[in-house]
Amino acid sequence: MDVYSRITPERLRRGIETPALIGRELNRFYHTRFETRPHNTAGIDVFAEDWDTLAIADACPLSTFATHHTLPGQLETRVSRGSSTPEWLEANFTGDQRDTVYITANPQYERNRDDLDIRLCEVENVWDSEGWDAEYRTVRPETVTDAVLDAADRYPNKRLLVHYIQPHYPFIGPTGQRYFDGDSLSFWSRVMDGSVNAPDHVLSQAHDENFKLMLPALERLLDERDGKTVVTADHGQMLGQRSFPIPIREWGHPRETYVDELVHVPWLVHETGTRPDITKGDATEAVGHSDDDLSERLAALGYAD
Repeated sequence: MDVYSRITPERLRRGIETPALIGRELNRFYHTRFETRPHNTAGIDVFAEDWDTLAIADACPLSTFATHHTLPGQLETRVSRGSSTPEWLEANFTGDQRDTVYITANPQYERNRDDLDIRLCEVENVWDSEGWDAEYRTVRPETVTDAVLDAADRYPNKRLLVHYIQPHYPFIGPTGQRYFDGDSLSFWSRVMDGSVNAPDHVLSQAHDENFKLMLPALERLLDERDGKTVVTADHGQMLGQRSFPIPIREWGHPRETYVDELVHVPWLVHETGTRPDITKGDATEAVGHSDDDLSERLAALGYAD
């Protein structure tokens, strides 16, 4: 999809009212028109990498991971093909991947499924129905790990691609619960336009708490899942750093903005026990979901459109 087709009247209005959002659009224009690296080919193809279980921490900067993680294994780095989940999906979810079960707490796959040319063995949408925590309006990390370990029993010869939603908004830690009311639509854009009145350190602390609260779930996954498990991120997160080339202070993870904070991601490798013998299965049949439920989940997670 061309970048211009995503410039809606609402985005234009917000840009006119908020100079930082104009800067965001100009930066996106630069990275899609003048960036020298062909980014969707410079980053890694996650399906081509060597793993039995790949755990995605959504919107997790390398700096946050390196500072706070307590996980066993060797921490490396990779470059992501996208600076947002939809872009990451578009760049990676292609081809015959019938040896993989995708277990996801992020509804963006369902939103973009018709545009993705991929065949997977199975897709399990943890965000749907009983996996959704109505109080926190998200999927808790322990719920995802429960789903993964259940899937591992049912698919012993498949690779498991696991998409946690944390540390992505909404905040489930004490700082986030104290300072923010859960009005989540376009949260990071509202931070940039001044609608969210919170000090920088509070926003950063709330984000860090989201990551730290998912560590027990990741530790359990590494402890109970044999084979080669990698923990990474689909993209990073800006927490007030300067973007490029327009040096606005950026919050969030705007797509098509390939600054280091958004595309340099952790790649923690942990191997234990016997690796499974991976085989291909039949491709899954698409399962329909209510458009209202899908839109409600996406809004709760801060996605505007």
